Amino acid sequence: IIHFGIREHAMGSIVNGITLHGLTRTFGGTFAVFSDYMRPAVRLAALMDIPSTFIWTHDSIGLGEDGPTHQPIETTSGLRYIPRMDVWRPADSTETAVAWVVAVESIHNPTSLVLSRQNTSFTKRTDAQIDLIRKGAYVLSEAEGGKADIILIATGSEVDLALKSQAALKEQNIKARVVSMPSTNVYDRQDQAYKDSVLTKGVKRVSIEAGVTDFWRKYIGLDGAAVGIDTFGESAPGGALFKHFGFTVENVVSTVKSIL
Repeated sequence: IIHFGIREHAMGSIVNGITLHGLTRTFGGTFAVFSDYMRPAVRLAALMDIPSTFIWTHDSIGLGEDGPTHQPIETTSGLRYIPRMDVWRPADSTETAVAWVVAVESIHNPTSLVLSRQNTSFTKRTDAQIDLIRKGAYVLSEAEGGKADIILIATGSEVDLALKSQAALKEQNIKARVVSMPSTNVYDRQDQAYKDSVLTKGVKRVSIEAGVTDFWRKYIGLDGAAVGIDTFGESAPGGALFKHFGFTVENVVSTVKSIL
């Protein structure tokens, strides 16, 4: 274990150096927003095709009182745009475990794990669903009867909100499918048949992620909607911030109804 202190760029560079030397799998970790200080090393890991692993925590406004300087509103989406970088934002311990296994198995590309500060709810899955996590996105909860009126796409701590919103929509006779998408990069590499089985063509979509919304247009299209945050955060308890910025069942339901 190396205690780097506040030396993010040095940490990323040393992680890469150890990885390049071989025989040792290494990872470095810090707050997600401070990945900006590591960006040259992270980009070089992807450019060099080496399996460095970067673990970033405190992934959203959920970190609370530290305020907007520490809240990585745009960070996760920016990391996803780095070629050959697999970015995972898991919803709970099960998705985190799968993401870690995928990272360890990786040979030619770096992996980023973007994790929450706050506790997340555990969701029970079938063995088949656990296997599908490796594909980057999967149907976590199917619409009643298997035919969805709307698809809710969520990542990380917002997956639980999507599941609660699905239940609320059911009460209003709106059938929703919940898709957990822990890694957009990995999902994008799947064959078209699988991608269409998760995000069915012709069904409108709403994304739910505590970050910038423009990134999600490639999945929700121009007729979909995004529940996100397109401004810097504020300093307040995490739970209060989620509510303040519209990460509530009521807002998700209202958003869905506005596009149906």
